[in-house]
Amino acid sequence: MGDQLVSAIPPHLAVERTRPTSEPDGFRVPFPSFAAWQAHEVRQVVMAYFGAQQEPGALDLDGPDAPRHHDRAEPVDGPLELVTVAYWDDPAAFDRWFDRHRDPWLAAPGRWIEVVRPTVERFEAILGHRRHPHGVATLAERFSDPIREHGYWGSMRDRLPAAQTDEVDDPAPLEVESSGGVVRVRSRGSLCLIRSGQDWSGTDDAERALYLDDVEPSLRAGMDFLSSNGASIGCLHNRYLRIVDDAGAATDRTYGMSWWRTLGDLETWAASHRTHLRIFGAFGAAGAAAGRADPAAALPRGHRRDARPAVVRLPPLPTGHRPVDCRPCKTCIDCDTCGRDGTTRAQARRAQGRQRCTPCRHELTVCGTAAIPTAFGG
Repeated sequence: MGDQLVSAIPPHLAVERTRPTSEPDGFRVPFPSFAAWQAHEVRQVVMAYFGAQQEPGALDLDGPDAPRHHDRAEPVDGPLELVTVAYWDDPAAFDRWFDRHRDPWLAAPGRWIEVVRPTVERFEAILGHRRHPHGVATLAERFSDPIREHGYWGSMRDRLPAAQTDEVDDPAPLEVESSGGVVRVRSRGSLCLIRSGQDWSGTDDAERALYLDDVEPSLRAGMDFLSSNGASIGCLHNRYLRIVDDAGAATDRTYGMSWWRTLGDLETWAASHRTHLRIFGAFGAAGAAAGRADPAAALPRGHRRDARPAVVRLPPLPTGHRPVDCRPCKTCIDCDTCGRDGTTRAQARRAQGRQRCTPCRHELTVCGTAAIPTAFGG
């Protein structure tokens, strides 16, 4: 792969780098991944999370100014909650849509909203397979050739266009406001948001059992740790969710989503904490057991979840209090989608007339200087 690798940073966002990369000397990319690139005219995207803890509620996701993509999910464990995530690449369209939907949504008890508006310099998306984009990668105009900034600790930061010249991490205390039954949480410094997902819908029985029996328990333990004890290592809030279809039935896709004080805190946990190293090792062992040409292709790029009130360590609000929304100014987002089969194994399967795949993973990360919106209620 060496001669054909390109940078994950789109050419029109590349500048002279003044900050060093983390790529080790002599490093060779273990398996192909591809960057999702936005159209040149797109300067900012919007990701909006809508939570309903009691009445599911309904959002108009097909009318005027509707999002280009959305998905719905429920907690893998814990109380009943429906989380809808919607994506726009036109902030003005989102503003018009949001002005019509914000107050009606928050009028019901147990509702919350989180909105993130990163500029294109402050988010990135990579995929293991160009045919199956997830999350914010669904907004991409096109996908790159195989990239070189992945598969080593620190590669997530190296893929962020802003990190070519910006340290990115600039933490500051959270600000909490409460008025009229609405709690608003803001950060005037850096925050980091990551969405990390898993998809085993294309696996055969043996591969499914391998993932669910050998890998997912380590993943769940890591998510439990972040939800219960994440504050001690810089994780402010964590969720572990399972995507549901239009009828509300559970699918074979999950994701973890968590807020971190800084990207540096997230990187430290991923590279050194026992809970993430167990997840990392479990995916590697699963890849080897599945017979992948390169077991590293089965490794996740940072899994995490979030438990609602843990964002600011507040106790749950009484039922009937409405959650809030805030609008960030500067944020950075990193959406990582790690995919299905490596080229070598896919070719082997075609030759054998088989169509199988091992579990794939995708993830989303946000970091940078921001006023990140977090809204929640009891």
